[in-house]
Amino acid sequence: MGSKTVTRADLCEAVYQNVGLSRSESAELVESVLREIADCLVTGETVKLSSFGTFSVRSKTERVGRNPKTGEEVPILPRRVLVFKPSNVLKHQINGGEGEMEDDV
Repeated sequence: MGSKTVTRADLCEAVYQNVGLSRSESAELVESVLREIADCLVTGETVKLSSFGTFSVRSKTERVGRNPKTGEEVPILPRRVLVFKPSNVLKHQINGGEGEMEDDV
């Protein structure tokens, strides 16, 4: 399993290499796409990228948690969490499948 982390700079370089835009245009494009995804998630919209997966925000209610060291009960405040559900195509690729599958997501 690889230990490399893909960064924004890596994405910008990939766009530069594959699309043929200048490096600055590639960086602007990547930033614009990421900003649009983030803005949609902040407003509560679901973001679906076909053959990749779905990002959504889920609200969690307040609940009681327990400190594992002391056993003391502690309230966990309500919050919103980001959820990613990979598409069947991505799952198939990750598990070594060849070719394209029909995307059910």
